[in-house]
Amino acid sequence: MKSLKCIILVLFLIQTTAFCKNPDKAVFAENEVIQAQILPAADQPEVYLPILEGKRVGLIVNQTSILTTKNNMHLVDYLMMEGVNVVKVFVPEHGFRGDADAGEVVNSEIDKSTGLPIVSLYGDNKKPSAPTLSDVDILIYDLQDVGVRFYTYISTMHYVMESAAENKKPLLIFDRPNPNGNYVDGPVLKKGFESFVGMHPIPVVHGLTVGELAQMINGEGWLKGKVKSNIQIIPVKNWNHSIPYGLQVKPSPNLPNDTAIRLYPSLCYFEGTDVSLGRGTYFPFQVYGYPDPKFGDFTFMPVSIDGMSKNPPQKDKKCYGKDLRNEPLDHQFTLKYLLEAYHISDKKEKFFNNFFDKLAGNDQLRKDILAGKTESEIRDSWHNDLEIYKEMREKYLLY
Repeated sequence: MKSLKCIILVLFLIQTTAFCKNPDKAVFAENEVIQAQILPAADQPEVYLPILEGKRVGLIVNQTSILTTKNNMHLVDYLMMEGVNVVKVFVPEHGFRGDADAGEVVNSEIDKSTGLPIVSLYGDNKKPSAPTLSDVDILIYDLQDVGVRFYTYISTMHYVMESAAENKKPLLIFDRPNPNGNYVDGPVLKKGFESFVGMHPIPVVHGLTVGELAQMINGEGWLKGKVKSNIQIIPVKNWNHSIPYGLQVKPSPNLPNDTAIRLYPSLCYFEGTDVSLGRGTYFPFQVYGYPDPKFGDFTFMPVSIDGMSKNPPQKDKKCYGKDLRNEPLDHQFTLKYLLEAYHISDKKEKFFNNFFDKLAGNDQLRKDILAGKTESEIRDSWHNDLEIYKEMREKYLLY
């Protein structure tokens, strides 16, 4: 046990060094050694292949569902190669290949490569229906999350758990490391503000893997009718919440690198304003700006980019703002950028759109900003809820 702890410590230091050397580089596998040591569930076929023998399998997957130990082979391809009877693929926001824009319709279709039916879980049908599960014996959920409440893959997991419970289907959850999993921060979602970008009373940065969150959803009775999903979690090996983790595949079109993933909790609030956060550039979630020189010296112009952002905010307009691409990878959630932009804009309540409260998970944040409160004063408003959440979180930790 001591030797394993020493190995993990050395690997932590190796990757931390790699992060610091190349914070703005658009690659994910900063260190091959640590990536080889960390084994997500998909890289443990000896655990799950016996469970799948003789069963008709439905998969909830996308481009992140890979086996790093098999040269990034997709899980679908690997299971079919191993003779597993894969009958159907369910896909979340951004689609099977991860190239659909945020909010873009994802259609159900036949996958040209595998011939498998693809069932969309984004749009009007966010929950697997009884007919789509009729020929499925067991489900597998394997999506790379980024540890932020408004990232919709965890909302998809909620609906999959609910449908699996209602239709008496067992659900295997393939766990993966959380790249924002080393801390917990932000306001806890308040009752009445639930939406697809926030379904659970958890903070913005929740500090859980999908496996841990699934346990919490079951344990706290958050599924409709308080049903319990028959889940089995295959945990990650050789990882814990203190170990940085760089992704090898971008989890969605506008999170192209580790810097964007770390800045995502802080910058996503701009989606609830008309300030650009870099959609329509090749560095989204690493800059922000507005078509007004008073916002900053850095300039960029959002344009339509197929596969990333077809109609970005402030499209074809020169924006002025801040370049955060050199922000260190130990960045943690802050309201600094949002508050700075708000005060510069001088727009008062017109600064916000109808989406802001859904992202915040409450209307208090908007009201506090309008009242001129500082970040420290705003943080005081969510301190007690956050401490209660942290205590609850302890019950469900696996790492």
